[in-house]
Amino acid sequence: MEAYKQEFIEFMVDCQVLKFGDFITKSGRKTPFFINTGFYRTGSQLYKLGGYYAKTIKNVFGLDFDVLFGPAYKGIPLSVAAAIAISELYGKDIRYCSNRKEIKDHGDTGILLGSPIGDGDKVIIIEDVTTAGTSVLETLPILRAQGKVFPLGLVVTVDRMERGQGTKSALQEIEDTHGLKTTSIVTMQEVIEHLYNKPYCGKIIIDDTIKQAIDGYYGQYGAE
Repeated sequence: MEAYKQEFIEFMVDCQVLKFGDFITKSGRKTPFFINTGFYRTGSQLYKLGGYYAKTIKNVFGLDFDVLFGPAYKGIPLSVAAAIAISELYGKDIRYCSNRKEIKDHGDTGILLGSPIGDGDKVIIIEDVTTAGTSVLETLPILRAQGKVFPLGLVVTVDRMERGQGTKSALQEIEDTHGLKTTSIVTMQEVIEHLYNKPYCGKIIIDDTIKQAIDGYYGQYGAE
């Protein structure tokens, strides 16, 4: 596993973004782990997060694209942070864009904020996590309404590696249904590999009890 992925996993723990216990997902599943990017709350945290996104985007997609699109609301700071990091790390000036939940009818009107999108623009969608692909379903019509736009892919923080609507993972379903290449900074398999029965900051984050709960969860909801 690349060093930056190990650092990112520890960074999620430090920021309390990655937690283990008893949680209920938006889809109603009882899960022993939870990822909430709303816990990135400071400038230094967003600065680091943007760097991890930037490295993943560069490794998987390269830099031949024009816009990072972050669906409202959590995608807005993600797209800004990643665009800044790409500029700093790789000297590429990528535009950022997000949608509004409500169309603005005065001043800077329309459904978009940030950069306009138009014919020929190559776009990468940036999100926190996805379990059902709902925001992609909402985002693609917005992008395509702007002109002859080319959505290239989707990048998220963590691939939860669980079933979406069918037996495949949500990210695989997005690839199959929409033709979008998908990737994540890390997968839950990598998280488990890095944290299981290994001390971090003086404690074991994933012990045998938590590992057993995770295995049980994937026995019920794991993707093919």
